[in-house]
Amino acid sequence: MKEFKGRVIAAGEVTAEAVVTKQGFNTLASMQMMFIQSKTKCVDQSNPDLYKKLLQGKALCLPQTIGSTTGGMFLYSAVKAAKAPACLLFSKEIDSLAAAGAVLADVWSDDAKMPTIDKLGDAFLDYVQDGDKITVKADGTVIVER
Repeated sequence: MKEFKGRVIAAGEVTAEAVVTKQGFNTLASMQMMFIQSKTKCVDQSNPDLYKKLLQGKALCLPQTIGSTTGGMFLYSAVKAAKAPACLLFSKEIDSLAAAGAVLADVWSDDAKMPTIDKLGDAFLDYVQDGDKITVKADGTVIVER
């Protein structure tokens, strides 16, 4: 077990299985089929770390998001549709578009949350592996268990 501490973007507590990418995560390209899939799987072929893996209900561990200005609204929509990852855990500083999506989901969704923590550090992304048990605390503590 190892603990990491980051900055809280959207507070919440959750425990979920990790899915990890060392590459930038293109929200739209990865999740664009979520409304026609029974469970949200990554469809972005240019991200081999995540391609065809289940994202819905998982602790998505990533360095940063990349892509278009629709990314934030797409994250918010995924939360409202109950198709989003359980949480977003960034090793680097979150970009403004992803932060907007996380904050909108937090403010506009009473029934669904997606805790979001950034600045967890490179050591976090070096340590965490697919399948690890991730526990997120409201204060930005992230516990990784194997």
